[in-house]
Amino acid sequence: MLDPAETHTRAAEVARTLTDAALAQEYAKGADAFQPEAWTALEAEVARRRRKGSSISFVTGKARPILTTAPSLDGYQVAETLGIITAESVMGVGLIRDVLAGVRDVVGGRSESLQSSLRTARVACLKELETEAQRRGADAVIAVRLDYSEISGQGKSMLLLAASGTAVRLDKISLDT
Repeated sequence: MLDPAETHTRAAEVARTLTDAALAQEYAKGADAFQPEAWTALEAEVARRRRKGSSISFVTGKARPILTTAPSLDGYQVAETLGIITAESVMGVGLIRDVLAGVRDVVGGRSESLQSSLRTARVACLKELETEAQRRGADAVIAVRLDYSEISGQGKSMLLLAASGTAVRLDKISLDT
């Protein structure tokens, strides 16, 4: 059996050879799955990679941050709040779309062109939130909110979508009570 110092040294060597995804998978198992010295080495390697800006969440094991409208995530607790992040998208709706949408409003039905514009704006904003969360080293963005507004004047119509949420680092909740 290895002494604690040797266990730590060997665990640190192994942790350094793991890919981000493999390290995240091991880390997600939690401290109970490891000898204390090995867990300490694993935590040190995770901290080192976070400082280097790894895009892997070492808590969730996902390559991208989780985005949710919920104020929390089941199985996780907020370890650190990194701040509010926002994204905006402004799109011109266009005269032809306005006229076609007006006709659809009168006769009923769905305006595919307006729905497409809304979808494009939503995808762009959520991608921007995700990118900013990764830049900050967040595991998740909680309490995501999407606010749609119409900006019009001088015969022009624009669609504004603002997305916001709170970037956080997470800890897995231990089921041991």
